[in-house]
Amino acid sequence: QVQLVESGGGLVQAGGSLRLSCAASGRTFSSYTMGWFRQAPGKEREFVAGISRGTYYADSVKGRFTISRDSAENSVYLQMNSLKPEDTAVYYCAARLGLGYAARYIYEYAYWGQGTQVTVSS
Repeated sequence: QVQLVESGGGLVQAGGSLRLSCAASGRTFSSYTMGWFRQAPGKEREFVAGISRGTYYADSVKGRFTISRDSAENSVYLQMNSLKPEDTAVYYCAARLGLGYAARYIYEYAYWGQGTQVTVSS
């Protein structure tokens, strides 16, 4: 069982930056593929970024967002730069046991955090 807790959301102006954090419980954190998803009002939850043996991103955030992990801290991060109003959403951290597969779909992840709100004003 893995428990995930996100933090770092908030209100930022367009062009600004935010860093989201996701703290994970469990002693085998390094064995999990971690992902960030987001859900805007009235829209479906969508993949943003993932980290397994490497990193991978949705086209909409490539070059602006960076996912990283610190296994010593049992944490994964999402650095978001050059934010746009369309990045406004609740951001969720997710975990999937196993490495080596670039999971991008909701059903591929077994564990989820409660989400953190990111609002980008124009």
